[in-house]
Amino acid sequence: MKKLLALILMATLVLSLAACGGGETTQAPSGDTTTTTTEAAEPTTVDSGSETATDLSFWTFQELHNQFMIDAVESWNEQNPDRAINLTVEVYSYDELHSKLQIALQTGTGAPDLADIEISKYANFLMGNTVPLVSLNDVIDPEKENLIMGRFENYAKDGQYYGIDYHVGATATYYNTEIMEAAGVDIDAINTWDDYVEAGKKVKAETGKYMMAVETTEHWSYYPLLVQKGSDFFTDTGDVIIDNDTNVEVLQWLHDRLYQDEIAVKAPGGFFHAEEFWAYFNEGEVASITMPLWYLGRFTDYMPDLAGKMAVRPMPVWEEGGANSAGMGGTGTSVTIQCENPDLAKDFLFFSKISKEGAIKTWSVLGFDPLRKDLYDDPQMTEPNKYTEYFGDNLFDVMLDTADSIGKIVVTDDRFPNAVSTVQKNVMFRVLEENSQTPAEALTEAAEEIRAMS
Repeated sequence: MKKLLALILMATLVLSLAACGGGETTQAPSGDTTTTTTEAAEPTTVDSGSETATDLSFWTFQELHNQFMIDAVESWNEQNPDRAINLTVEVYSYDELHSKLQIALQTGTGAPDLADIEISKYANFLMGNTVPLVSLNDVIDPEKENLIMGRFENYAKDGQYYGIDYHVGATATYYNTEIMEAAGVDIDAINTWDDYVEAGKKVKAETGKYMMAVETTEHWSYYPLLVQKGSDFFTDTGDVIIDNDTNVEVLQWLHDRLYQDEIAVKAPGGFFHAEEFWAYFNEGEVASITMPLWYLGRFTDYMPDLAGKMAVRPMPVWEEGGANSAGMGGTGTSVTIQCENPDLAKDFLFFSKISKEGAIKTWSVLGFDPLRKDLYDDPQMTEPNKYTEYFGDNLFDVMLDTADSIGKIVVTDDRFPNAVSTVQKNVMFRVLEENSQTPAEALTEAAEEIRAMS
């Protein structure tokens, strides 16, 4: 039976790889930009130079994560010469990595010691009675009081933590201060979403610009808002709640901004990672956007004309005292059960991401909000870099202000990838692009489709 399963999975992998175009850029659900290639890049090995070093391997789908881990192992070897590591890193396309890793773990051979698993794919690796990943509780539990634990719950099962993320992914609102000032709006007076709508009406009346953009083929302008309001696509017990009252209300709110107030515009290209949208926003046509903090790099890399004009603030709240953020996206790095040196791999993973030095480097190297909330006022976090030059030095205030609002999202249900795809391709398009279905109609149809997969 195992051999038959392996053959079926291998055939699936071959077919999926055959469909990948060379040099094509794709968007991972976490917001990570990945490059699809017909062949994996040549492995990179960091040789410690020590005769007693332990060889470890790491798979990722993100070149930035590759560079981060290379930097981490170099620092590790400097500080731990008696436990030196020779790290071999392989970068695959998004789809290839997850397919190849799943085959290796299910057949019992060929898996790396450490692997990146994107958050919407993670449920596939927690299914069944035996998880093919190593529990990380012994390196996570001692630091719990300093960590934003909602981000660890995304990679947990039965009280065991199996993955460590690169960032919190706190969602925030980015304002074009030039537009807001021209409209006579003080962004620090925007506390609730009602305030935001009123500010948007003033922006439209005074400047002719739009207050916000909405995606019509992706879920980033929708999912953070409903999570902030306390909802999700699934419950912890596996109930499908895509069509609950809260989710309908939030989608109706977006629809009304487009078709009632007309203070929103459909994102050119359909989503916030389209080149057309970056060009449009860069031209100063939209006053704000709400996205996770990992979107900082999209501004610095693709919207250079807005440098010095953008300010970041916590999300407006739905009601006074409510959550002012939501943790979105992510990639959990895990140790596989095929690792022959799991204690060393776990200690290195702790060093690279959870230790104070490693957590600070997730900011300085990657521009991500670290998992440690006790670092947001650390002097090392406020040293100038391209993000502070672009946005100003209050980014750390936003990280600290939103830390308590970051909770778990239910991504470990094995239907989550299909739910996200259905919302993207059907719900968002029909409600916001075509205006052919009401939010209630589209979400009811989506929920019934997902329930039928049970």
